[in-house]
Amino acid sequence: MTSARTRARMIDRIKQLGVEDQRVLAVMSNVPRHVFVDEALSHKAYDDTALPIGHGQTISQPYIVARMTELALGAAQHEKVLEIGTGCGYQAAVLSQLFKTVYTIERIGQLSKNARDRLNQLGVRNVRVRHGDGSAGMPDAAPFDVILIAAAAPIVPEDLIEQLRLGGRLIFPVGDEVQELRMIERHEDGVVETRLEKVRFVPLLPGLA
Repeated sequence: MTSARTRARMIDRIKQLGVEDQRVLAVMSNVPRHVFVDEALSHKAYDDTALPIGHGQTISQPYIVARMTELALGAAQHEKVLEIGTGCGYQAAVLSQLFKTVYTIERIGQLSKNARDRLNQLGVRNVRVRHGDGSAGMPDAAPFDVILIAAAAPIVPEDLIEQLRLGGRLIFPVGDEVQELRMIERHEDGVVETRLEKVRFVPLLPGLA
């Protein structure tokens, strides 16, 4: 279940799909994904697939976590990253190995508590978990080098661009039935938006639960 061979198969699959950054591959190999899923699903933890984590939410497939992390590392600095949609905490655990401080916000209280407990269990000390409505970002902790949204917004979240540092990146899925992964980079003379690939995420919802 958690053997080196099982993890190696996951990494091989991620590489086949185009992720090349060795830092990302090393972290993905080391972070124990099985800790972040229900014990009954732990035998599927290293399959390249999304899995349910309760409350209508999922842990993203490993490739998507790796892809978004690789994009995040293209930012000018790696000091502060904001993740909107903590879920089970797996993406935050991956980011914690590559950024100085990770801020992550989750609207569902039980998921937020579970993620905090798991991260503490693994000895991760540079992730700040908050139970709150992440649809407006986290302006009190801005600016960020990267903002990563782990749920699909119906429209481009323009207000979050203001919470980016110059040279920063906003990485997010957008759309309803058909979703697309996009990246917005903030520069002195404006922003550049890049459309990347088709994806499937749970919807970004406002409010607390």
